[in-house]
Amino acid sequence: MAALYRQLRKSLEDGKNEPDAADFYYGECEMRRNDTLRPFSERMLLTAYWALSGYGLRAIRALSWLVAAMVAMVATITVMVLWGLPTNQPQSQTTGQQVRVGQGLKLTTSTPDPRNPIGPLSERVTTERFERAVRVVINSVVFRSSGQELTTVGTYTEMSSRLAEPVLLGLAVLAVRSRIKR
Repeated sequence: MAALYRQLRKSLEDGKNEPDAADFYYGECEMRRNDTLRPFSERMLLTAYWALSGYGLRAIRALSWLVAAMVAMVATITVMVLWGLPTNQPQSQTTGQQVRVGQGLKLTTSTPDPRNPIGPLSERVTTERFERAVRVVINSVVFRSSGQELTTVGTYTEMSSRLAEPVLLGLAVLAVRSRIKR
């Protein structure tokens, strides 16, 4: 059935009838997604593509996921402010010794592990911590490392936002592009 949808879509695209061709593209993807002879991994990928953006054709679905990603960013900032950022930025310390005059100098640099914040939650909410959390989250979205020392919770929160939010943004852009193209 998917091959028939593909042929119909191709003939409509050749005739410059893109809105109707998009409908057949949706049907083609549905047939491929429901085909039990296809590999399981391909069907799961198609299911995710359908759920997130309606095969790149349903802009409202992709945009609603994007709004959900924005809400996730706010939640990520909140987690970072309350638990993800260490109490104070660990400072590297360099120590060294010179055995005798004229001999080499041996230097050792160590950075202490970040300390989890302690105390009441209300004391952790400061403008400085909020600003640092916003920087970490925004940097995470564009696949750059924030350069901040983070607690364990902060590290895992940053990793999950680095993966999910750009994917959702890309799917939303593709869906809007296909709607405008019609």
